[in-house]
Amino acid sequence: MDHFTYRDGVLHAEDVPLAEIAEAVGTPVYVYSRATLERHAQVFAEALSAAGPVHIAFAVKSNPNLAVLKVLARQGYGADIVSVGEMDRALAAGMPAADIVFSGVGKTHGELAAAVDAGVAQFNIESEGEGEDLARLAAASGRRAVATLRVNPNVDAKTHAKISTGKAENKFGVAYDRAAEIYARLAALGGLEMRGLAVHIGSQITDLAPSRAAFERMGDLMRDIRGAGLTVSHMDLGGGLGVPYRAGEELPTPADYGAMVTEVTRGWDVTLMFEPGRVIAGNSGILLTRVIRVKPGVGNAAFVVLDAAMNDLVRPAMYDAWHEFVAVRPTGEKMVANLVGPICETGDTFAMGRKIDVVEASDLGAFRTAGAYGATMANTYNSRPLVPEVMVDGDKWAVVAERIEPAAILAAEKVPDWLE
Repeated sequence: MDHFTYRDGVLHAEDVPLAEIAEAVGTPVYVYSRATLERHAQVFAEALSAAGPVHIAFAVKSNPNLAVLKVLARQGYGADIVSVGEMDRALAAGMPAADIVFSGVGKTHGELAAAVDAGVAQFNIESEGEGEDLARLAAASGRRAVATLRVNPNVDAKTHAKISTGKAENKFGVAYDRAAEIYARLAALGGLEMRGLAVHIGSQITDLAPSRAAFERMGDLMRDIRGAGLTVSHMDLGGGLGVPYRAGEELPTPADYGAMVTEVTRGWDVTLMFEPGRVIAGNSGILLTRVIRVKPGVGNAAFVVLDAAMNDLVRPAMYDAWHEFVAVRPTGEKMVANLVGPICETGDTFAMGRKIDVVEASDLGAFRTAGAYGATMANTYNSRPLVPEVMVDGDKWAVVAERIEPAAILAAEKVPDWLE
């Protein structure tokens, strides 16, 4: 459920007609619903309430907007980060360092040092070498860094290959069959407090069976490590629960996920940790766009050229991802269209041969389920502006990220003296 609904034939974000935002801010623009963010955060937390002690850290990479993070901080969410830049955003949003988990396969020396100084709650270590570096840094500052060891369980999440992270050939974590020995060596280092294991097998997971298999493997590993006399008090089970992108699509719900987790982890006697992103933010946002023109195509599919492009929403070009497209003022008539942007790339295509609401030049449309991995992956290719972001709260709204114009980007570039 989300709070983007039609009223009197016009698409609204909560109580605000989207046409009002388009008129004031221009298009393309991302629009987020605070009510949807809050509802999804609450539903996910409630789904895990029977699983025992739980810590939930929002995956900042999915939507790092400061206002979005502020909303989730007020819901009691911490942050799952993969860079110091994300750490700074989480702290600025009011998420305490004690609620921040630092994940990511390529943490630099500088990033590790900054996170140790900030006092982040947990490092999810991706390799033995990273653990050794972290131990030295922490010991040099007279501290002990709290950490878990991320394990690659060699489980196929059955998702898109580019967002699958738990197979043996993926870059993340340490090999399952070497994890116990690596854990023991790291636990012996003076600068580390090894407190558990972490796993994350992929994003946009639409079948709970792979997650169940991965968690069961991690439970076996936990018992082996405890059997060797070592401590395991926390188990980080990652994120990845998918959301429906297509109308009528039925996926496992947070309640389904919570029931599975509760069953698999019964008797573990640990604090369970989770890193949801898309399932919280995905349906909380849309990308609002305007039709530039409609031109004939081959056969009966016209080209609908939008002012939004692949630099604003790259998922269709990168992952062949589906985003529902709807007219802001639908007439009830339908057309077959190729939805494209103005960038000089054939890949700047959102959909081909898609049945959509009839639209004409200057009409407004919206791509649904764009609140996660949307604005955060935007760029300025073709020297286009960086897309702005708006948050709606009931009948009021505010720009929460300004449109960054090409002139501002140009002003940051310098020509060396020897080219003058």
